[in-house]
Amino acid sequence: MLEVQSADRPETTALSDDEGPTKAAWSGILTLSLSVFALVTAEFLPPSVLTPLAADLGVSLGAAGQAVTATAVVGAFAALLVPVFTSRWDRRGVMLGLLLLLCISNLMTALAANLPMLLLARVVLGISLGGFWSMAAATAMRLVPMPVLPRAMSIVFTGVTVATVSAAPIGAYVGDLWGWRAAFLIAGVIGVLALVGLWITLPKLKPTRAANLADLMEVAIRPRALVVLVSVLVVISGHFASFTYIRPVLEQVAHLDVAAISLVLLAFGCAGFLGNFVGAFLAERDPKLAIIGGSALMAASMAGLVLFGASPWLAGLALMLWGMAFAALPVGFQAWMVTDVPDRPELGGGLLTAAFQVAIATGAVAGGLLVDRFGVLSGAICGAAAAAGLCFVLGLRRHRAVRDAACYAA
Repeated sequence: MLEVQSADRPETTALSDDEGPTKAAWSGILTLSLSVFALVTAEFLPPSVLTPLAADLGVSLGAAGQAVTATAVVGAFAALLVPVFTSRWDRRGVMLGLLLLLCISNLMTALAANLPMLLLARVVLGISLGGFWSMAAATAMRLVPMPVLPRAMSIVFTGVTVATVSAAPIGAYVGDLWGWRAAFLIAGVIGVLALVGLWITLPKLKPTRAANLADLMEVAIRPRALVVLVSVLVVISGHFASFTYIRPVLEQVAHLDVAAISLVLLAFGCAGFLGNFVGAFLAERDPKLAIIGGSALMAASMAGLVLFGASPWLAGLALMLWGMAFAALPVGFQAWMVTDVPDRPELGGGLLTAAFQVAIATGAVAGGLLVDRFGVLSGAICGAAAAAGLCFVLGLRRHRAVRDAACYAA
């Protein structure tokens, strides 16, 4: 039996290695949600202020855009390495340290005088982002009983949804009003609030098991983990192959103006709130249900966009359904990985985060090649095929598993 105790509060919660805590610490889950909101906000700010940022630093838009690339690349490596190299440290201290790096990154970005300083700040953010995400599910796993873990993860991912919807428009507005540096200073204040909240609500979490690179490889080649990772690469890369180039689709196929496109994308993000909780509802019963359901709805909505995208209203409806479908996937994947790798949740979370980053990059590149060669709808066709294929394969595997279990019970 492992005792989890706060440094500044007398109460303790018994944590069994097998069962987890018997009582949910929802305040800690809420501050995890605020923390990921702060992280994703900082990640998504550069595109919304890219023009004034590039002009102020005296660089091209393409060069300034590498601030996003630097964060993604470093984040992928950090997701793999942070859980390994900090495996002997108190997890509360590690999470607080990663949020401190977020605050430092925002301050460095706001004070950047040239492109190298900006890129260094974004490298620091990549370490914070990748490391925190790799440990988020494992931390939540030690704050709530296992049966309600999907619900807890849906609350954590609400922070992602809010940041996705609000970061870009608010960043653009603040940048226009007070300058792009002010946007990062405000993001820094949010990071400080998250840091303080986590310090107050997160109990001490002793390391459960040391890890090294060999352990990471051992988890990565487990058949169950490989199925999760391959599924991420298939469906998430399919999503970004299409969604990265959604604006040209809405402009050239649905013939929407800028104001209408903004409203449709806002609806996409808002639909994600519902998808988040639908995904949690399904994942509490079986994480694969969230993946199968989300993939099926995503394939249908992408196909609808291809077939009926010339209608502005139907295109908007397809995007809303797509947003709801996609939001169900991260919750499902986190619950699936934790369920199938219960003895190594941090290493599993690191592999999952890295797989997401790789899928984002490969999807955007593949989508660009398809769009340039075959037209703006080719990315959606590819994404629909990938989602439908994954839905079919996982549905077949689940059906066989249920059938075999029934035969064994009989």
